[in-house]
Amino acid sequence: MAARGLWRAAEWRGRAVRGLPCPKWIWIPRAAKYSCATGQSTIEKILVANRGEIACRVMRTARKLGVKSVAVYSEADRDSMHVALADEAYAIGPAPSQQSYLSMEKIMQVAKESAAQAIHPGYGFLSENTEFAELCSREGIIFIGPPSAAIRDMGIKSTSKAIMAAAGVPVVEGYHGEDQSDGCLKEHARRIGYPVMIKAVRGGGGKGMRIAFSEKEFQEQLESARREAKKSFNNDDMLIEKFVDNPRHVEVQVFGDQHGNVVYLFERDCSVQRRHQKIIEEAPGPGIKLDVRRKLGEAAVKAAKAVNYVGAGTVEFIMDGAHNFYFMEMNTRLQVEHPVTEMVTGTDLVEWQLRVAAGETLPLAQEEISLEGHAFEARIYAEDPNNNFMPGAGPLLHVSTPPADSCTRIETGVRQGDEVSIHYDPMIAKLVVWAEDRRAALRKLRYCLRQYNIVGLSTNIDFLLSLSGHPAFEAGHVHTNFIPQHHAELFPPKEAVSSVALCQAAFGLLLREKRATEAFRRDSGDKFSPFASSSGRRLNILYARNLVLRDGENDVNVTVTYNHDGSYHMQIQDQSFHVCGGLSSKGDSDHVTCSVNGVVHKSEIVIADDAVYLFTPEGREQLGLPVPKYLSGASSAGETGGAVAPMTGTIEKVFVKAGDKVQVGDPLVVMIAMKMEHTIRASKAGTIKKVHYQLGSQVNRHAPLVEFEDEDPTSE
Repeated sequence: MAARGLWRAAEWRGRAVRGLPCPKWIWIPRAAKYSCATGQSTIEKILVANRGEIACRVMRTARKLGVKSVAVYSEADRDSMHVALADEAYAIGPAPSQQSYLSMEKIMQVAKESAAQAIHPGYGFLSENTEFAELCSREGIIFIGPPSAAIRDMGIKSTSKAIMAAAGVPVVEGYHGEDQSDGCLKEHARRIGYPVMIKAVRGGGGKGMRIAFSEKEFQEQLESARREAKKSFNNDDMLIEKFVDNPRHVEVQVFGDQHGNVVYLFERDCSVQRRHQKIIEEAPGPGIKLDVRRKLGEAAVKAAKAVNYVGAGTVEFIMDGAHNFYFMEMNTRLQVEHPVTEMVTGTDLVEWQLRVAAGETLPLAQEEISLEGHAFEARIYAEDPNNNFMPGAGPLLHVSTPPADSCTRIETGVRQGDEVSIHYDPMIAKLVVWAEDRRAALRKLRYCLRQYNIVGLSTNIDFLLSLSGHPAFEAGHVHTNFIPQHHAELFPPKEAVSSVALCQAAFGLLLREKRATEAFRRDSGDKFSPFASSSGRRLNILYARNLVLRDGENDVNVTVTYNHDGSYHMQIQDQSFHVCGGLSSKGDSDHVTCSVNGVVHKSEIVIADDAVYLFTPEGREQLGLPVPKYLSGASSAGETGGAVAPMTGTIEKVFVKAGDKVQVGDPLVVMIAMKMEHTIRASKAGTIKKVHYQLGSQVNRHAPLVEFEDEDPTSE
C-alpha cells in the first residue's frame, strides 16, 4: 500500500543526511474531499470542538487538505489564535469549560448551524466522552474518533483491565470492582500492599490520581483524588493498583480503520513527569531493543482489536527495569505528544484521522511504516518549577521562538500579547525536534530551548534545560521518579548573575537610553537641547555614572565610564571591563552585540515590569530595576504572614474556621486552578484568627487566605 500523495518526511530527511538539498516540511495532499464509508456524503467542513494548540494543529492540516474548519470559543478565547485560524467561529458561552467547551448541546448546535459534516474533539474536553460520540451518531455527524463502545470500554479503567486480561495483554495487579466504599478500597490497598496508586476510573492526564505510601495517608489521598475526579470527569469512582517502583511510562501509537485494519507506529517514552503529568516525551524509547519494540507494538494492536478500535489511539504501558511491560490504560484519542511519532515515521496523524473518519483504509500497511531518527517534545508551561511546579496565569508580554524548519516544530495556540487563562491548561507550546539519533536530537532540543524566550509569567524553560542536560537523562536512564530522585541536581541553588551578563544588561540599557534621547532630539528639533544627549561627553574629563541592577534581593552597582570613542569602561566590584558594540531592534525586544574585554556576545534584551530580561545562548537572566519606595506601593500580600494563594483560582474546600488550632502541615484550604487541585497547608502551628474566603470564592494570586492570631497584616 503506497503513501499515495504523501511526501514522507523520511525521504527528505535522508536527502538532508546525505547533504542533498531538501525542502521544508511539505505535504502533497490527495483529494480535498473524502467519501464516507457509505459513499453518500463527503467531508468538506469539520468543527473542532477544542481550543488552543490542538485546535490550531487540526485546522492547519484541514486547510492543507482543502477542508474548511469551524472554531468554537468561550468568552475568554474571543481573540485567541484558533479563532483567527478557523474559517468560521462561534461563541459558545462563558469561560468555565463546563459552560462552554464541555457543553455537548452547544457544540452540536454549532455543528448544525455551520453545516459541518464532522467533529474533531482534539484531546481533553469531549474527546473521550461516550455520550458525545453517541450524540454525534444520533445526529448524523461524523465523530472523528473511535466508536462510542471503545471509548466506554477503555475509558472505564476497571472495564479496560478486564478486557485486556481476557485478550492476553499483561496487566498490573489491582482492584477494579464496583464496591466504592472507603473500607473496601482501603482493604484492597492493604491486600495489594503499599505503596498503591489511587486512580480515577474515568481519569486521564494525571487528573484524579494519587499515590498512598502508607495506610496512614490513604484516606486523605483518596478524598483528594475523588474531588479532583469529580471536577474533571463528573465521576469519582476509583481503582487501586500496585505502584511499581521507578517504572517507565511507555506508550504505543495505534491506528485502526473501519475495515478491520490496525497498525502500530512504534512507541514513545513519556516517563519524566511532574504531578503525574508528562513534561518531556521522546520517540523511540531509549534503550528499547527491537524484540521488545515488536512485542510492545503487537500487544498494543491486540488491545486495539479487542475493542474493534477505529482511529488514533494510544495504549499505555508500565515498564519495569527488566523491560517487562504491563497494560495501564488506553487513551481513545490523539495524544498531546503525537508529533514525536509523526517526526520519526514521516506521517501526519491528523490527516490519517480525517481519512479514516471518511471511510478510507489506512494510508500505510504495517510493513510500510518505518522508524527513522529520534524526536523529542518538550512541553512549555506557564508554571513555577521552583514552587512545586505551581501553574500560573497572566499575559505573554514577549514571545520569541526558534525558527521552525524541517526538523523543528512549534505547536502553540497563543501569540505575544495573549493571556494564559486560569480556566484552562497552562501549556503554552510544544517544542518538537528531530535528528538522526538521540544524542543529536537532544543537542538540538537544548539549542532550541535557549532560543525560546518568554516574558510576562514564569515558565519551565530553564527547568527543561536543566532536565535535558542531566547526565542520567542524556544516558536515557528515565523513569517516572526521575525528578524526585535527581531533585538536588535539577534544582541547584541560584547562582549570582555573572559579571559578563551584568555588562551586557548595562550596555543594553545604555544603548536604549541613547536611542531614546536621539529620538527626542529629532522630534524636538533642538539638537543642542541638554535633554537630548546621552553621550556623557565632558570637557577634559571622562564622565562616570552608577547603574544599579537588582540580582534577586541584592543590588549590584555597575560604575560606567563613558570613553570618547563611544565605548564604555565598566567596574563591578574589583573587576574591570571594556565594553562596546551595537544594538538592533526587532519588535518589542532589542538584539545586542556586545564585546566584553574583546569577547563578542549576542543576546536579546526585553524590559518589562521594572525588570531587564537578558536572553543569551548560555541561559536567561532577570535583573530588577530598583523602584523608589514612594513608587513601589504597599508591601506584597506574601509578606502579611499566614497562608496566601499561590496562584489565581477558586476555593474548592475550606478545612478551618476562626478559633481552630492547627499544626504544621495541616490542610487549610483547597484551591482549583489551571484544572488542578492544590492543597494549601499551615506553614506553622497556631490559632486561626480569620478565614478570608468562602467556598466558591475567586481568589487572586498572593491574596491572604488565612490569618493567624499572632499576625496583623495591616501593621508596618
